[in-house]
Amino acid sequence: MASPAISRSPIQRSSTFKNTSTAAAATSPNTSTPTPISPAPAHLDTFSSDPIFSAFLSPEFNPTQFSSSALSSGSAASRIEKLQEGLRLLDAQLRHEVLSRHQDLLNQLSSIKASESSLGSLRSSISSLQSSLRRVRSELSDPHRVVSAQTLQLNNLHSTSLLLQSTLRTLRLIQKLRNLVESQPDASKWDLSKAAQLHCEILTLYNESNLSGIDVVDVELKWVIEIGSKIREEGMKVLEKGLESLNQPEVGLGLQVFYNMGELRGTVDKLVTKYKDTGTKSVSNALDMKAISGGGGYGGGGPGGVQRHGTPQIGGSAKAREALWQRISGCMDQLHSIVLAVWHLQRVLSKKRDPFTHVLLLDEVMQEGDPLLTDRVWDALVKSFASQMKSVFTASSFVKEIFTVGYPKLLTMIENLLERISRDTDVKGVPPALTTEGKEQMVAAIEIFQTAFLTLCLSRLSDLVNSAFPMSSRGSVPSKEHISRIISRIQEEVEAVQSDAHLTLRVLHEINKVLLLLAERAEYQISTGPEARQITGPATPAQLKNFMLCQHLQEVHARVTSIVSALPSVAADVLSPALSTIYGVAGDSVTSLFQAMLDRLESCILQIHEQNFGSLSMDAAMDNNASPYMEELQKSILHFRTEFLSRLLPSSGAISSGTESICTRLVRSMASRVLIFFIRHASLVRPLSESGKLRMARDMAELELTVAQNLFPVEQLGPPYRALRAFRPVIFLETSQLESSPLLQDLPPSVILHHLYSRGPDDLQSPLQRNKLTPLQYSLWMDSQGEDQIWKGIKATLDDYAAKVRARGNKEFSAVYPLMLKVGASLTGNES
Repeated sequence: MASPAISRSPIQRSSTFKNTSTAAAATSPNTSTPTPISPAPAHLDTFSSDPIFSAFLSPEFNPTQFSSSALSSGSAASRIEKLQEGLRLLDAQLRHEVLSRHQDLLNQLSSIKASESSLGSLRSSISSLQSSLRRVRSELSDPHRVVSAQTLQLNNLHSTSLLLQSTLRTLRLIQKLRNLVESQPDASKWDLSKAAQLHCEILTLYNESNLSGIDVVDVELKWVIEIGSKIREEGMKVLEKGLESLNQPEVGLGLQVFYNMGELRGTVDKLVTKYKDTGTKSVSNALDMKAISGGGGYGGGGPGGVQRHGTPQIGGSAKAREALWQRISGCMDQLHSIVLAVWHLQRVLSKKRDPFTHVLLLDEVMQEGDPLLTDRVWDALVKSFASQMKSVFTASSFVKEIFTVGYPKLLTMIENLLERISRDTDVKGVPPALTTEGKEQMVAAIEIFQTAFLTLCLSRLSDLVNSAFPMSSRGSVPSKEHISRIISRIQEEVEAVQSDAHLTLRVLHEINKVLLLLAERAEYQISTGPEARQITGPATPAQLKNFMLCQHLQEVHARVTSIVSALPSVAADVLSPALSTIYGVAGDSVTSLFQAMLDRLESCILQIHEQNFGSLSMDAAMDNNASPYMEELQKSILHFRTEFLSRLLPSSGAISSGTESICTRLVRSMASRVLIFFIRHASLVRPLSESGKLRMARDMAELELTVAQNLFPVEQLGPPYRALRAFRPVIFLETSQLESSPLLQDLPPSVILHHLYSRGPDDLQSPLQRNKLTPLQYSLWMDSQGEDQIWKGIKATLDDYAAKVRARGNKEFSAVYPLMLKVGASLTGNES
């Protein structure tokens, strides 16, 4: 009960505002519904729409902020009055809510009292349960303590038993190891594999059983550790000795020792690292210029000592150079030994299995995807070698010069190393020590010197060419000594690298550049113009200069071709562009002269048409003197031989086969052209009497003799000579004998056809007559046409002749007509 002095709350006060009917209805037992209450005041929804009261519905309402706003608005009194009105409205609303739910509130009150009664009985039950639990706990705690103590005792007894067993077993193993060791005072005669197995078992048992702290074991363990060190030492001696001598049983024994000790992977890694370091150090020592000069007995400040940038002083270069090559050679031998040892180690690992577990030792050392031992070592050696080579190239001008000039020797050493390793590790069923990529990496390590060597090669040859053909003097011609030095230098460059096909091709590419430069300089020196083409007088200075240039280029072409002939065919392909260019320039130097001489000889032959071969008397035909045109031809050929060809051809006599040069080729071509040109125009002679045939036969004999003595051996000219020899008897054959004569096989069809015109009637016009052409014009046209086109022109004249015969009403044709048709048919393939 609240004290009367305490003021009641608005809700408590609202309960007193019940009318009498409401109270009676609430207490009447026969009434099921409450008496209606007074109507509810205005609903609170009006608050949410009111601009003032809506602020009180916000969860973030701040009374301080609201008060401050009201005071600052200047209408605080009206706000207070509004709020008071709201308070009254709320009070009325609360009173209405309490009165409308009076019965429900009373029912809730009765439920609370029932709950309190139930909770009281539950408390007594819980108290009884807790008392029972305390009694049970007291009854179980004593047996639990006894069981726990006995369990601990049993566990300690079991642990002690296991520890004693392990201790006894360890001591027995130590005793076995001691007996094994003491049976042989010499450690090299121990059964290392068994000793390693015992040692590993002892340490494994010691660590797994946690025997640390047992005095009897700890005392023995010190001895075991000492023996383990000796076992490792002896095992490593056996392993290294086996790797050095490539003895598989010894290597297998050494690996088995470390496998039994459980240290195989670490030992192999240590060996690989050792070989890497040894190889790297070997490369570094080989290129140590201070050590080289010091090893040669030179002090650092005296003669032969090393100056800055690794350059020996005066007097020590030769010995330092020799010492450097000796060290590189020694380095190659050591790298060979290292790679071979690692490969042998890898080979034994890939074959050796543990006799008890049958585990492959290589699987204990390498996981899938790991690089091979040889690859690991080789990669390290190549990287070190490449780094050292790059370093000495930039830091030591002396070493750079030696390796640049002697790059072929350096490359030979590298390739000999690679070849030795490949040969010595070429075993069936075992991967080789080096892959193709690994070999290429080693060669690429000295590529910086290869580039310098090729540059030096090009520079040396270019200097010789530039000194022989200076650009400042156009009229100068190099001497034979200059050309000889260039060729000798080329031969030396090729011979220096001939042992390596790849480097040979690289050098040949540089030689190709030099030969192109030589051809360009020589072409620049060639004299042109009328003075170089004149043929009437003696050789001019310009012609003599061109002759010498031609001979020099011939010499270069012949000698270089001879050098390349001893090399593989691919070498000739490399130099083919330059040799072709030199050949062309050599020909260009005298081509214009040869063309002028040929034009002169052709003009002499064309004079055959001014000779009357149809009306010569027999006495004139039997005259021993040649025809005027032939005499002029002979004089011209003799002049050309004396003034020009004698200076160009290798000898004054006949040219032997197999020694054809550029000029020889030009002379051969000119001689062939003279014979062919003569036969062509001799066949065009019309009319041709018997006496004329005798004169023409004598002219042909004179021509053959003149060409053979002054130009080229006619028997080596082939078809042109056979045509000349066949044409002479053909002109004396009867027409009826021509068709079956084997001599026709050596003559071009056009020559036969043109000669048959001289045997035909006058109304059978030749193409020359039909088209009103000069012999020169017709000859030029024939040069641009083939035999089939010439036949078309001849066929047109035959058709004209046949038409004339038919127009006269004659039925018989000249005997040459069907023969000419048959010869022409053989050209078109229509011969039956």
